[in-house]
Order: sequence, then structure tokens, then C-alpha cells
Amino acid sequence: MSNKKYIITGKGLPKWDNPISHAVVVNNMCFVSGQLSVGSNGRYIPGTALEEAKNAFKNFFAAISNSGFDQSDIVFIDIAFDDLKDQPEIDELYKSLFPPNQRPARTIYQAESLPFGGKIKITGTAVKDL
Repeated sequence: MSNKKYIITGKGLPKWDNPISHAVVVNNMCFVSGQLSVGSNGRYIPGTALEEAKNAFKNFFAAISNSGFDQSDIVFIDIAFDDLKDQPEIDELYKSLFPPNQRPARTIYQAESLPFGGKIKITGTAVKDL
């Protein structure tokens, strides 16, 4: 069986000058690179942790959508914080984005430093039924 691999670009995704893909699809799996609070022009949008998380999730969902997947296909999310004190408000956002019976597995951790000096980075994986 040969693997089908696609590099994802497209509508709603920031223009980046760095050497990574927003997402890669292999067969029925979508791997989304770390998404930040970055606008369509590729520039960092500073804000509170909650504001940055909303922007990062917007980019994350755009990568998922451009890959031909939807929110219900997300099985894993990894959230890096610059300060774990922000976790409670991000948990509330997370609960509003994913109904209780559709919440992906998740890891969280505090990173010493994130790109652009950001507060939040979101990475994840989605899987489609074959």
C-alpha cells in the first residue's frame, strides 16, 4: 500500500517565511504544525493569552479545514503555554470549542519560550474514518 502525502496551504492560513508546512496529510491523518497568534500576513498578533489562543485556534481550524477534515476529526491537541497560570481561561475556551463528547486527547505544558515571544502554541492531529 502506498502512502498519499499532501502538504497543506490555502485560505485563512498565514503566509509564512519559515521552512515548515501548516499541515501534512498522510492517507487518513492530518498533522497540524504549531499554530500561533499570527495574522494572514504572517506577523505575530500580540495579546492576552486568551486572545492569542483564539487566534491560534483560528489558524489551527483553518489548517484542518484546508486539509479536508473537520473539527469532529480532531483526536489530539498539544498546547504550549508561556505561563501555566493562563490555563484556567484557556480551559474555558477549549470547553466552548469542543462539546464534552467530542473533546480530543490533550497535553499541556509550559514552554520556556515560544516563537515571536508568544503566549500560546497549538499543535494537533486529526483522523478521518476510512
